[in-house]
Amino acid sequence: MSSRSALAAAERLAWLRLIRSENVGPVTFHQLIARFGSATAALEALPEIANRGGRAKPLTICPASAAEREIEAVARLGARLVARCEPDYPPALAAIDDAPPLLTVKGRTELATRRAVAVVGARNASANGRRFAREIATHLGAAGLLVVSGLARGIDAAAHEGSLDSGTLAVLAGGIDAVYPEENRRLHETIAEHGLLVAEMPVGTVPQARHFPRRNRIISGIALGVLVVEAAERSGSLITARFALEQGREVFAVPGSPLDPRCKGTNRLIRDGATLVEAADDILREISPQLDARLAERQRTAFAPAPTAEIGPKDLADAREIVLGLLSPTPLPVDELLRQCQMSPAVILTIVLELELAGRVARQPGNALTLI
Repeated sequence: MSSRSALAAAERLAWLRLIRSENVGPVTFHQLIARFGSATAALEALPEIANRGGRAKPLTICPASAAEREIEAVARLGARLVARCEPDYPPALAAIDDAPPLLTVKGRTELATRRAVAVVGARNASANGRRFAREIATHLGAAGLLVVSGLARGIDAAAHEGSLDSGTLAVLAGGIDAVYPEENRRLHETIAEHGLLVAEMPVGTVPQARHFPRRNRIISGIALGVLVVEAAERSGSLITARFALEQGREVFAVPGSPLDPRCKGTNRLIRDGATLVEAADDILREISPQLDARLAERQRTAFAPAPTAEIGPKDLADAREIVLGLLSPTPLPVDELLRQCQMSPAVILTIVLELELAGRVARQPGNALTLI
């Protein structure tokens, strides 16, 4: 992923078909590309891999006609699809393991490559919280940073408003055309003109509860750090902060009154080690080393299938049973699975890929697996 180049039209269509196919998520997608060299080859191999994993019925593969219709719908909206391997894909996001293979983008696409800080927080934010978010976004923008948020009401909206002139990026939970909440329709339209809208989900997707954690990992993945302005003890903003830590990003938090439930989450983040923020300089001071150095994408080891000379069909079947025995409905990190199996990582990852495509295991945030 270190060299970036535009996809040919046929391969872009194949990328879209692959990520829209049944049981193919971002991590599985990237493993398939690394293993087969192209999305076209991966699509051909999907049925056999799923069958080896114990798939009883045929795997649903996205038809070329459906992918073509989606590309046409994106174009009609004045948007376009950007692949992870292309130059105008956000470079920091490309460095995370579960980066979306394709993003739908609309607006000033050149903003995607700028260094960014995310500003997130409570939807039912206080007047002071909204004012602080707006002002700090303005100051971060004046320092040359892109401000990223999720276009929710409250802190998100205030952060976008404060950075409209300098550059703001909104990550949507639904499709690029889905306005949510409705009260932010005008802001949605303004960002499409003066900033950048980004969506992982297909055009026409209405955001649902399960989409928001996926959106949150993108918000933190695009940024060098995440600032949480106000957040209750259980909130989506704390999920974003957790993703930031898992992705190696900085976490910042604004302290607040212990009497305000909206500040309990931010105060806890500070107790747990987040950088206390009272002004934009507190953020700039922490991320300045990253502003001076190029953010390098992590080099990934190519995903290789288990060599047939090392393990035969019976041994592979035995290994598959060991993997299934270790998995449960409780998420198990892939690294822990590899440690407990004490077998070749290539063998285990091949088995996981087969089981995932067969629909027998699901991948959770943080690269963990659950048995279905």
